[in-house]
Amino acid sequence: MSAVRTLITGGAGFIGSHLCERFLADGHEVVAVDNLCTGSLENLDPFRGNPRFRFVGHDVSNPLKIREPLDNVLHFASPASPVDYLELPIQTLKVGSLGTHNALGIAKAHGARFLLASTSEVYGDPLEHPQTEGYWGNVNPVGVRGVYDEAKRFAESMTMAYHRVHGLNTHIVRIFNTYGERMRLNDGRVLPNFMYQALVGRPLTVYGDGTQTRSFQYVSDLVEGVVRLLATDYHDPVNVGNPAEITILEFAEEVLKLAGSASKVEFRPLPTDDPKVRQPDITRARQLLGWEPKIGRDEGLRRAMAYFRGKVGG
Repeated sequence: MSAVRTLITGGAGFIGSHLCERFLADGHEVVAVDNLCTGSLENLDPFRGNPRFRFVGHDVSNPLKIREPLDNVLHFASPASPVDYLELPIQTLKVGSLGTHNALGIAKAHGARFLLASTSEVYGDPLEHPQTEGYWGNVNPVGVRGVYDEAKRFAESMTMAYHRVHGLNTHIVRIFNTYGERMRLNDGRVLPNFMYQALVGRPLTVYGDGTQTRSFQYVSDLVEGVVRLLATDYHDPVNVGNPAEITILEFAEEVLKLAGSASKVEFRPLPTDDPKVRQPDITRARQLLGWEPKIGRDEGLRRAMAYFRGKVGG
């Protein structure tokens, strides 16, 4: 009996590479597709020599045919940090629309399960707190962040249309702030920003007054949630995140303490449409998947700090 074969778009990215590693560890054959727009071949180094792994350099916004049979298609290709999608707005919109359409087409052609990586950003600057999957969001479609938010909202609609029209076994995971090894130093998101700044002795840049909140989950918890969701026949979106909420200013202080850094905090204007709060309601994930985060922020930050310290040579 041949091994299960799983295709992962964005497979050379931060989260995608961790998924490749997990599925290989679970005995799958894995095909990673990535145009290396924000991903890196270095992320694949731990398993590139595995005979069950294959890398395809390709932009999934363009048509792609896979000859081998596929059992699963996971669509994780997309710029995901504000720095990236503000620099690559059209590519972000294309991979959320054309890329999703192409990935769904591959899954349909192979009769494969499909899982879409969506995001908490579909909730925009939320008027509901914490955010449940039933909340429709508060998104500015013509704002600078709309290229990411609306691309993911469209991707969810396309995914559900393929489920309803073609009977495709689809899944949607709404990912909340995730961190861990293989994040880029210049990722632009708050955690790598703070860790890099603390390690090199620069001021930590806090936007606004620092009272806005975020909820951070360690990457291994996300991967476990994705694996469990893929194994279900549940089609509506599922939040996967850590509900432990913290203000950005408190988070900066935690990072400074962990780094043993004397850096100060530097306040800057809040970016346009930046969400004021972000906290997942994970009731659905708990009930459906028996899932909840296992890695607390203390442990996760220690692991991430060790990784970033190695990257900056600190």
